[in-house]
Amino acid sequence: MKTFLLSIFTFTCLQAGAQQHVISLQESKQAAIAYSYALKNGELRISSAKTDVAAAKSDYLPSVSATGVGLFGFKDFVSAAPPLLEKGINNFYLFGVTGTETLYAGGKIKTGNQLAALQLQVSQIRKKQSADSVILLTEQKYWNLVNIQEQQKTILVNEALLNAVLKTQKDMLASGLIARNDLLKVKVQLSQLLVNKSKLQNGRRVALLDFSMYTGIAFDSLMVMQDTLNKNSTPVLPALQPDTNLNRNANYQLLTKRIDGEKLQTRLANGDNLPSLSIGLSGSQTGSVNSAIGSNFAPAGFVTLSIPISSGLWGRGKQKMRKQRINEQIVQNDFQDGQNQLKVGIIRYWYDIQDQLTQISYAKDNLEQATENLKVNQDNYKAGLATISEVLDAQTAYQQASSTVATAFADFYMRAAIYNYVTAKTENQP
Repeated sequence: MKTFLLSIFTFTCLQAGAQQHVISLQESKQAAIAYSYALKNGELRISSAKTDVAAAKSDYLPSVSATGVGLFGFKDFVSAAPPLLEKGINNFYLFGVTGTETLYAGGKIKTGNQLAALQLQVSQIRKKQSADSVILLTEQKYWNLVNIQEQQKTILVNEALLNAVLKTQKDMLASGLIARNDLLKVKVQLSQLLVNKSKLQNGRRVALLDFSMYTGIAFDSLMVMQDTLNKNSTPVLPALQPDTNLNRNANYQLLTKRIDGEKLQTRLANGDNLPSLSIGLSGSQTGSVNSAIGSNFAPAGFVTLSIPISSGLWGRGKQKMRKQRINEQIVQNDFQDGQNQLKVGIIRYWYDIQDQLTQISYAKDNLEQATENLKVNQDNYKAGLATISEVLDAQTAYQQASSTVATAFADFYMRAAIYNYVTAKTENQP
C-alpha cells in the first residue's frame, strides 16, 4: 500500500513540477527586506532624527542676527535750523548686527542634545524592529504556502486513489458484481474532493498574491516554495529552555530608552528653574542720506543674566518638576510590567513550540494508522468482507490524517519563527 501511494505521489509531483518558479525562504526574506515600505520609512525617520541632532548641536554656536530699518518722508520730519542744521531731514536708516553666545542655560542645551541623540537611537531600534517584523510575516506567509502545497499533494494522491476505486467499481458494475449505488457513493466522494481541490487552488492563488505583494516578488501562478514538509523526520526545539535574556529584544530596548528619555525631560524641566547667562556684541550704523547729519557707528558689548525666582519656588516650574517626577515613576512601573510581559511571552511561545512537537508526533501516528486502516479495508473489500462505504470512510480518514500532519509541521515552523522574533534571534536582518 505504501509503495502504491508513493508511486502516485511521485507521479503527481513530476507532473506538477514542469516549468515551476521555485523560490526559497532565504530569497523571500531578502526580497521582502528590500521591498518593505516600512523599512524605507524607518530609514527616512533615521534621517529625520539626524537632522534633529544637527539642529541641537547648533545651539552650542553663537546666535547672530541682523536688523535694517529705512524711513523716508515726503516732507521733512525734521525742519532745517541754520546754522545747526542746514538742510531738513526727510530720511533715516539704521543697520545693526547682534551676536549672542549662551554660556549657561540651566543645562538645557546639553540635555537637548542628549534627547536628540536618544531619539536617533530610538529610530534605529524601531527600524530593526520593523525588519524583524517583516522577516516574521514573510516566514509565516511562506510556510502557509508550503502547507497549501502539501495539502494539494494530499488532494492529488487521494484523487488518484478514488479514481482507481472508481475504475474498479465500473468494472465490477459492468460484470454485475455490485449495485449501482456503490458506484454512486464513490462518485459523490470524488465530486466532494474535487470541490475541495478547487477551493484549495483558489486559496493558494489568494495566498500567493498576498505573498507577492508583501515581498515585492512578481506574481507568478507557477511559483512554488522550495521547502517541503518532511514527514519522515521530526523537527527539534530551537533551545533546551526558554531564552529570557532581553538585552537584544527591541521592545525591551525601547522600554529602557523611554526611561532615559523621561529622565532627560525632567532635567530639561529643571533647567527652566535655573539661571541663564549669555554674552554678546552688537554694532549699529545710523544716518541719513543727503542730509546735514552724517552716519554714526555704535559698537557695544553686553552681558545678560536671568534668574527665575517665583517659577521654581512656588510657580509653574515647581509643579512641572513634580509632574515630571511622577512621570518617571509611571515609566519605571511600565518598564517592570513590560519586562515581565516580555518574559512571559517568550516562555509561552517556547511551550507552544513544545506542544506543537507533540501534535506532530500524534499526527504522524494517526497517519500511520489511517494508512494501515485504508489498506485493510481495501483488502477486505476485495475479499468481500467490507462494504464500499467502509473503504470510503477509510479513505476520508487517511486524507484528513495526511492534511493534519502537513498542518502540524507548518504550524511548528510558524511558531518557531514567532519564538525567534520575540527572542531577537531573527536571521538575515539588514
